[in-house]
Amino acid sequence: MKTVAALLVFISLAVVAVEGQPGPGIQRCLCRGLGAKMVKPKLIEKVEIHPVSPSCGHLEVVVLLKNGAGRRCLNPESLFTKNIIERIANKTRSAQQKV
Repeated sequence: MKTVAALLVFISLAVVAVEGQPGPGIQRCLCRGLGAKMVKPKLIEKVEIHPVSPSCGHLEVVVLLKNGAGRRCLNPESLFTKNIIERIANKTRSAQQKV
């Protein structure tokens, strides 16, 4: 009887441990594929940067376009996107230094 109870406890713990682990290849990223290399800067209304997280294994840069034209994902490896990220970082640093 003790063996059956110990076996049930072990199986229960194993099921809990397995359920807590993410499945292989299951990610909930906003962007599919690499994304666009460039978007006309005049069309950009807002830039969203989503860092690497448990739900998505890579950096995502999403731009909201003016006039309700939708969203576009940018390739984080493109020079255009790197420049946008650098400009945002510089603005953030300068704003923090003024305070």
